[in-house]
Amino acid sequence: MDVKLGFILVSNSIQPFSSTRISVFNILPFLRSANIDPYVVYEPEIATETPDVSGLLPQILSERFDIIYFQKVHGPSAVKLAMQLSDHGIKTVFGVCDVVVPEMARATDATIVVTDYLKSLYPDELHARIHVVHDGIEHPEVEKKEVSRRWGSRLFPLRAVLVTSSHLRALPVIGNPPPWLHVDVVGLYPQGVFQRWREARWKLLAMQDRNEILEFKKFMLNPRIRCHAWETAGVYDKLINADIGIIPIETKPEHEPEPGKIPPSWKIKSENRLTMKMCTGLPVVTTPIPSYEPVIDHGINGFFAHSNKEWFEYLNFFRDPVNRKLFGARARDSVLRRYSKQEQARIIIDILTEVCRG
Repeated sequence: MDVKLGFILVSNSIQPFSSTRISVFNILPFLRSANIDPYVVYEPEIATETPDVSGLLPQILSERFDIIYFQKVHGPSAVKLAMQLSDHGIKTVFGVCDVVVPEMARATDATIVVTDYLKSLYPDELHARIHVVHDGIEHPEVEKKEVSRRWGSRLFPLRAVLVTSSHLRALPVIGNPPPWLHVDVVGLYPQGVFQRWREARWKLLAMQDRNEILEFKKFMLNPRIRCHAWETAGVYDKLINADIGIIPIETKPEHEPEPGKIPPSWKIKSENRLTMKMCTGLPVVTTPIPSYEPVIDHGINGFFAHSNKEWFEYLNFFRDPVNRKLFGARARDSVLRRYSKQEQARIIIDILTEVCRG
């Protein structure tokens, strides 16, 4: 079956969001090999989840697309376009990573989410056409080959790496790393030391709460914590040079499930940053959140730490190089195939094929 597939993107191809890169651009070769011809129908100059796509109908009809894929794009004009396309016999798919939009799920033929937890947040009557496709690991070929024999000390510390999509103002849960551990935080920081300090100064001036100011100063001045700007290649250098992968998450505000109430952002994160570290072969300690719970088999391929005390206990466990090597190997083996790009592309292809068959 030859299928013509059009993407309506949340971000553009020059500066794509990670969600666009992972869920669209990374799977294009697999789509083509399955006789699905992908095209970009729309990409915004400035990334937005709710663009005005009301003028796209004539173009889509004239170019004879079989399926239109809304990549995280929603809003009134997107819902209207999906319904118009349905009237013309064109199938539609809504792909989303960290929001819940029941009106788009109702207007389209299928919805793709990245975790079972996100699926559970949709009304029960929509579950039959909501499918789970995980974020595929981007660079499975990157693997930590050697494990340091060091146990960690003030003079020769071990290194932990935290990859985040945030601009942290404190090290969540952990606070101050133990004396034998240095932490590299890779996140949304400016390039260059001067630029980072200038931005930190402006953030500090904007703060009002005294405790928040004190925490931020401790974080920025801690000699055992270094903040780095996200770079596609640079982040993997940090992973390879690290001894332990960590993901401490502040699980506040707390969340009590209520109908129609969207959970806080910490609860709907994808598992991407965890599987990336595990596939590299790093032993991992993380805060338990819904997307991570199916990935970690506690005490077998990693650890869940609930409290500051548990964090220091499990970090101390990984001072032993034997433990780091064993858990790192188990971590990689457990995610290598299940969260691969190939496996996620296979699931997407099956969904698109089923949608085309009606």
